[in-house]
Amino acid sequence: MTTLEILENAKSAKNYAALMSSEQRNAALINMAAAIVDDAKPILRANAIDVEGAKGILNPSLLDRLTLTEERVRAMADSMREIAKFHDPLGALPEETVRPNGLIIKKVRVPLGVVAIIYEARPNVTADAVALTIKSGNVCVLRIGKEAYGSARAIVSAMNKGLKKAGVSRSLVNLIEDTTHESAKTLMGAVGYVDLLIPRGGNNLIKSCIENAKVPCIQTGTGICHVYVDESADFDKALDIIENAKCSRPSVCNAMEVCLVNKNIARDFLPVLHRRLVIDRAENKVTLKLDEASRGILNGLQNCLPAGENDFDTEFLDYIAAVKVVEDVKAAITHIAIHGTGHSDCIVTQNEKNAELFTRTVDSAAVYVNASTRFTDGGEFGLGAEIGISTQKLHARGPMGINELTTYKYVIKGAGQVR
Repeated sequence: MTTLEILENAKSAKNYAALMSSEQRNAALINMAAAIVDDAKPILRANAIDVEGAKGILNPSLLDRLTLTEERVRAMADSMREIAKFHDPLGALPEETVRPNGLIIKKVRVPLGVVAIIYEARPNVTADAVALTIKSGNVCVLRIGKEAYGSARAIVSAMNKGLKKAGVSRSLVNLIEDTTHESAKTLMGAVGYVDLLIPRGGNNLIKSCIENAKVPCIQTGTGICHVYVDESADFDKALDIIENAKCSRPSVCNAMEVCLVNKNIARDFLPVLHRRLVIDRAENKVTLKLDEASRGILNGLQNCLPAGENDFDTEFLDYIAAVKVVEDVKAAITHIAIHGTGHSDCIVTQNEKNAELFTRTVDSAAVYVNASTRFTDGGEFGLGAEIGISTQKLHARGPMGINELTTYKYVIKGAGQVR
């Protein structure tokens, strides 16, 4: 099918999706989860072909994002089952007003309609996006990059079996077959077909959608995340947080890219940071891009390089971190304001006043005190999964779950009143 035909199919299913009962939507999710587990072998076979074809094209971190395992397939199904247990996000909200003229005004939460997701080499996003859109009464349109298309097609094929078993229309889930830039452009301009467009991927994809989309678009994902080590920080705690934030999965948007260190502890802290991220790691040693002050302390050591002009504005998505020595917490906040992307930033401190200043002043979707930025995730926030992490302020901010895929309308009941 052409992209336009798929969009027409999705649009025709909007009312069907909105009128489905909570029980129908939950049954769809539960049956899709079971079908994904049942089809684990064909999904993994398709993924192995994708991974092999992407070798030499994607770097190791992005290959990790692309790669599915039996555990990751089970995790997709588990997430669907968890989302099925969540409250129904649709229906009347607590806000109800009775006007002096007798009008009863209710605020009712309703689906957005057709939600389109443009994403790159992350096939697990396929299941998360479908689960969240169906649970919130929407129709889903998926457009994945060519490197992961085979994996997504196998996952969608399994989910279609689940939808059929649940007695639910397969038009709720639509995978764009065209993986060229033309299909992405079509989605960006699909006025009257797409009610919300969500890009998930690298900076170029997000920038293209924000600049060119004619449909409503959520700015997501790009994460130049900072960890600031304050003068009062517990060193062991700081090292654990930084290693987790940088190394547990460097290819994701909530990974730390920049470490800021208070000047009063830099001479003591930077050598132990270097030991933890470089010397003590048998593999995947981190390359440190150093500003002038930190270079004066670590110059000549293994995996230490001078920071380039753009290194404090780069989402490395790899075992690379930029390091800068700053005057104090206010200087750290200023640096983040200039170089951050509004995603996730952390302060490691024992000073409550500095922690409060940091959380009140840093203008990001998630601001941490003494915890890894890697927690910015729908599952970790209790949302089951997220369809994206919004770094903008209107409509949604941070991990977007089922509530963020709804809007509201006013329902007004009267008894013949006229104005």
